[in-house]
Amino acid sequence: MPGEVTKLEQLETLRDEAADALAAAGDSDALEQWRIAYLGTKGKLKGAMGWIKDVPGPDRKAFGQRANAIKGEIESAFEARKGDLGGGAGGGAGSKGAGGFVLDPTEPGVIDTRALGRRHIITRVIDDLCDVCARMGFDVARGPELEDDEHNFVKLNIPPEHPAREPIDNFYVDDPATTETPRMMRSQTSTVQIRVMEDAIAKGWGPPIKVVSPGRVYRPDTVDATHSFMFHQLEALYIDRGVSMVDLKTTLFQFARAYFGDDAEVRLRPSFFPFTEPSAEFDMKIRLKPDEPAKWVELGGCGMVDPAVLEACGLDPEEWSGFAWGMGIERLAMGKYGIPDIRMLYENDLRFLKQL
Repeated sequence: MPGEVTKLEQLETLRDEAADALAAAGDSDALEQWRIAYLGTKGKLKGAMGWIKDVPGPDRKAFGQRANAIKGEIESAFEARKGDLGGGAGGGAGSKGAGGFVLDPTEPGVIDTRALGRRHIITRVIDDLCDVCARMGFDVARGPELEDDEHNFVKLNIPPEHPAREPIDNFYVDDPATTETPRMMRSQTSTVQIRVMEDAIAKGWGPPIKVVSPGRVYRPDTVDATHSFMFHQLEALYIDRGVSMVDLKTTLFQFARAYFGDDAEVRLRPSFFPFTEPSAEFDMKIRLKPDEPAKWVELGGCGMVDPAVLEACGLDPEEWSGFAWGMGIERLAMGKYGIPDIRMLYENDLRFLKQL
């Protein structure tokens, strides 16, 4: 529409607004208020990242690239301004004068605790993935790790005779032979998708539904370099009218480029899962190390949500459709950071952790 302000133009306006407000912050208190307003978890910049879902498809790449560039500019400007004010927000021992932070050498020293610890690599990868998905309009949903058979298998269209339900392949808390709905440690984060759909119907807030669910899952695998009895998954679910495989592949393509870089590619290979139809395995062609060529890496499974799953959750498959995809967090972290053995992630060896 002629004269309509585009999201990209709104982004540039936000950049100018942030720069002017930052220049006007004359002391550390004002600087901290600026940080909360623009860089906080509920700040204007975080909100702007969600605009990408309203940007027309052909313009999304340019919008995403410009949004990331502006984010970097604003963060750099904040650090520079913080230095100009003598430490700015969160400064050390001292007092605040008219010109900003003033060091008082008579006060007790402040111990720099930044070297005492950091977020674990798995936590950092999960946060990064959720941040990428948030920019594509996905909310984060979480669910219980102690689940029941109904959510872990029944409503995911996994029949009683399916080998995945065997006690030898699961951590059951109740005996499945004598308990009608036995409890178990969840074997997949798909259980969260079921609970989200149930909640959307029960409380009337959806569909549409667009969530990602990160978390721990449990399977009695033999521990070796690539397997563990506890690991992490990230799954995505999108339910709306008219959702198709085109939407699924487009989302995976955008995800790959946002997380791994512009040279990342996605390919789908036909597969089978009880809870999606059609189903596929998805690979991403990514550059794992700067000095190595990009190569195909299998990351997870995906597909259109099976109509039987929609019906089990109270959704009419004639009206609603959707896609789901999931990946192993450890596999992704090991590939991106060149970690050769999954056990290294859980041994708490400081020599290893300090390298990441």
